[in-house]
Amino acid sequence: MLVLASCSAPEQIDVLVVGGGASGTAAGIQAARMGVHTIVLEETPWLGGMLTSAGVSCVDGNNRLRSGIFGEFADSLVARYGSNDALKSGWVSNINFDPHVGQEILTNMAQACGELLDVRRETVITEVKGEAGDWHVSYRDPRGRKHSIRADVIIDATELGDVAKACGVDYRIGMEASEDTGESIAPEQANDVIQDLTYVAFLKDYGHDADMTIEMPEGYDPSPFYNSCQNPLNVENVTGQTIWSPEMMITYGKTPEGRYMINWPIYGNDCYLNVIEMSREDREEALKEAKRFTLSFVYFIQDQLGMKNLGLADDVFPTSDKLPFIPYHRESRRIVGEAFFTMDAAADPYAYKEPLYRTGVAVGDYPVDHHHFRHPDWRELPDLEFYPIPSFNVPMGTMIPKDVDDLIVAEKSISVSNLMNGATRLQPVVMQLGQAAGVLAALACIEDKGVKEIGVRQVQEKLLDSGCYIMPYLDLPKSDPHFKALQRIGATGVLRGEGRNVGWSNETWFRADEPLRGEEIDASELYGSITVDPGEISVGHMLELVRSYGGRVPYGKMADWWKQLGLNDFNAERTATRLEAAVVIDAAFDPFGMFEVDYKGYFTR
Repeated sequence: MLVLASCSAPEQIDVLVVGGGASGTAAGIQAARMGVHTIVLEETPWLGGMLTSAGVSCVDGNNRLRSGIFGEFADSLVARYGSNDALKSGWVSNINFDPHVGQEILTNMAQACGELLDVRRETVITEVKGEAGDWHVSYRDPRGRKHSIRADVIIDATELGDVAKACGVDYRIGMEASEDTGESIAPEQANDVIQDLTYVAFLKDYGHDADMTIEMPEGYDPSPFYNSCQNPLNVENVTGQTIWSPEMMITYGKTPEGRYMINWPIYGNDCYLNVIEMSREDREEALKEAKRFTLSFVYFIQDQLGMKNLGLADDVFPTSDKLPFIPYHRESRRIVGEAFFTMDAAADPYAYKEPLYRTGVAVGDYPVDHHHFRHPDWRELPDLEFYPIPSFNVPMGTMIPKDVDDLIVAEKSISVSNLMNGATRLQPVVMQLGQAAGVLAALACIEDKGVKEIGVRQVQEKLLDSGCYIMPYLDLPKSDPHFKALQRIGATGVLRGEGRNVGWSNETWFRADEPLRGEEIDASELYGSITVDPGEISVGHMLELVRSYGGRVPYGKMADWWKQLGLNDFNAERTATRLEAAVVIDAAFDPFGMFEVDYKGYFTR
């Protein structure tokens, strides 16, 4: 574990990102793109964390919300493999890739930042200290030499929130009680239970006649895997979950190059270990069990299921055991932040006690997904496998510790409830959080301000400029000229979106093409008492209302102004659409730019 201690003769930089995982890589790229000198310190030889170094290269969610740097990453995968359809090689995801390919793409993106981004791999953080407004960090390089860095802003993008702990941040581990979060399906009593972790394996077909069976792992017990797929060893299925065919199990995470990701839940290689508060050395020792468990599953596939031709891929990870560099940690410390994001806030953002939706900096559309079946008391835990919520956005204040300055927390350690972590932990969301952290850190350095002096709207506007979503609306692509207006007005709440669960799909729509109705306009918090009659509103009446409340609407030549806004079919008599209203309100009032919000989403003047 890290300790607080002094560092000598430090190197001075603007932003230090500790952890080159999914969020840390995005944070470093974004901060460097904004012109600030940034260093990323990463423990493994690879960038990408759970996307690459942990081998979880079948992306969960956000196929239709390819935001920011995550979107660029997905576009690069399409270019590498030839098409979007090529990414649909495994049935678990619409975005599948080979880990080494993801690492190459992220490395290329980082290198494109030039001298402003310095990525230092195979480093180990040893000390952290805040002093005289700066952060002092010591680390060891791959040769064991000691170095120190002094940074204006530090971003904790570690897998388990180690830097946040070293900096003295309050945090939670495990499940909160329902009375503490307000979540009705949370347990009555808090506990220290975290999600199962997984040491992923990659198999490949060495040919029909090949026998790639590994040596039987020490202490091998096949019984945990009996129900991993349909086979003669099946026993009573106490979980009630679907038992798939062997082929479905194997092809679940098939990559475009024909390898098989083995990250099989429930009766597969999930493993319950809580290593969060262990020392670095104790973690490494404890995680040997997770590796052994995965190798036991591989042996079961080869020996009991007869798939001897499938062996550990020798061309994915440059490791002696052919396994990933790190396990897939689904859960870490969760800081006490300036905002606290719960499942209830995601499920019904407009009815929640705080309008956190106004402060979003990342979007997600995956359900709440927890892995607990390897915990001995799993029957007593909430049933959280694919618990449905609408698509959501993550509040900016979740990244900002309440009691520590100039530290930003990303990856899975943000201020969310244990339940909500089941949706915010996923790769696309974490990558977006990293990009938002990079924006926030860069703005603080550029303006010579503390992190907490940078406004929410300022960060959101920069994210929009960078091709990011701040609201999870599916109505318009990022390329649409009205995308930003829709996002901005949605983030004020003047017009609100609608969350939906459609089968397995979790969605939110602005309902852009639907008629504008008076009862759906809510601008009273911004402009005082506003009276709008219910029912559909015509284009002409909408413009009269906007002008009457002080909006910048020109007199005369309304058709020309309408056209200047990029809108078509000016007809004062027809019913206005919600999209047209959003564009007009955005242009006439600029409520997004005029009214800042605090970390809870309340308007400030």
